[in-house]
Amino acid sequence: MRRSMLFVPGNTPKMMTSCGFFGADAVIFDLEDAVSPTEKDAARDLVRYAIGNLHLCGSEVIVRVNSIETPMFLADLAAVVPQKPDLIMLPKTCTAEDIQMLAQTLDRLEAENGLSAGAVGILALIETALGVENAFSIASASPRVQALFLGAEDLSADLHCKRTKEGAEIQYARTRLVIAARAAGIDVYDTPFTDVDDDEGLCADAALAKSLGFTGKAAISPRHLGNINRCFSPTQAEVDHANEVLAALEEGKRQGRGAVALHGKMIDAPIAARAKRTLADAEQILKRGGTLA
Repeated sequence: MRRSMLFVPGNTPKMMTSCGFFGADAVIFDLEDAVSPTEKDAARDLVRYAIGNLHLCGSEVIVRVNSIETPMFLADLAAVVPQKPDLIMLPKTCTAEDIQMLAQTLDRLEAENGLSAGAVGILALIETALGVENAFSIASASPRVQALFLGAEDLSADLHCKRTKEGAEIQYARTRLVIAARAAGIDVYDTPFTDVDDDEGLCADAALAKSLGFTGKAAISPRHLGNINRCFSPTQAEVDHANEVLAALEEGKRQGRGAVALHGKMIDAPIAARAKRTLADAEQILKRGGTLA
């Protein structure tokens, strides 16, 4: 379960060696926007060596490579795929063909480096109007696609609108991506909240994302991780209620009752499914040494 993802610039050795201890469920080593053109080669080498160390910390490893249109795309993949990151984040994913091109390259590199087929997944970064419009076809373009990810800063620029803390300008994109991802049976992650010092704003933004159906949220600062993890973790009260729901269903089944009520409310299939999902999420978090909200 990925509640939080921390972006780490691929040209910051000090942060790259310590990022696995900040509490992020996944770390995104960034070879794209965070790295200037003159530092691309050096950053690629740093990320290649850092991937193995991060695996030892228990965080998932994601690498944001440069976009397909750039000459760095293939060089990035050739350097990092042999180290077996969990996911490749593809920036500016606009069409299903973008995903298929990446998947074919991963097929080749995995075979050349003795990795099992499908070992490296894909995280599709949607940050253009065309990408939002093609969200479902992108989400279902390859079995390697594990999630969609909303990039609001580039998207707002593409939409010719101002990026705001309130986020009204990305509301449609948020809901569109959630629906596309859930229809394709994959996860979906919300864009970072970019004001590092506004904890109240971060919590409100994360709560909104959770209410819309996002799986988790990215961060550009380690100080945001605790609040994001709490927001996307079940509370103990939610876990207790989920256990009550399933116990009531089991008792109703034992008694041969077709309808079951708990605290005066009927338990239907969606409520049962939500309870099972809550318990599964809690189990994953606790198994990884995390805590409930």
